[in-house]
Amino acid sequence: MTSKKLSAGQKFPALSVDKLDGGKLDFLNPKGDCDWLLVVVYRGKHCPLCTQYLSTLNELLPKFNELGVDVVAMSADPKEKALIQINEVKPNFEIGYDLSIEQMQTLGLYISNPRSEAETDRPFAEPGLFVINSSKEIQLIDISNAPFLRPELMSVIRGLGFIRNPENQYPIRGTLTY
Repeated sequence: MTSKKLSAGQKFPALSVDKLDGGKLDFLNPKGDCDWLLVVVYRGKHCPLCTQYLSTLNELLPKFNELGVDVVAMSADPKEKALIQINEVKPNFEIGYDLSIEQMQTLGLYISNPRSEAETDRPFAEPGLFVINSSKEIQLIDISNAPFLRPELMSVIRGLGFIRNPENQYPIRGTLTY
């Protein structure tokens, strides 16, 4: 169950998530020439769909970077499990691990218990995707309750290309409140 819902246009929450290569993920300062950040939350090592999604994300990383969008991904897996999965994917983007239940709730993610110890040994986040713009606001948000529902990455790239084109002056959508 989620405890709160993040809104498009709000500032991305301050989180402190450990990186596999040491240090903390930085959600406020994209790397290189990028001024936007794509944050992908994945379920973890037990999820073959996540491995496939991360591999596709890695293949498409240059397209995101061409649009000025840096990429990070994170899960609730402990470091040891995260390393096993990431050694298979070999991503060229930073990976965070040990996402806490409180952090999952802060992001408004759906949280699941494992179906068995063979799956995993702790509650984990279902998929989430956030695009943070140069004003540190959530430009795009997608939260799912199952591994089968997540944005197709080429569609995200096409959308970001449209949004980032200054001629389109495309605003953050979904901000109307009642």
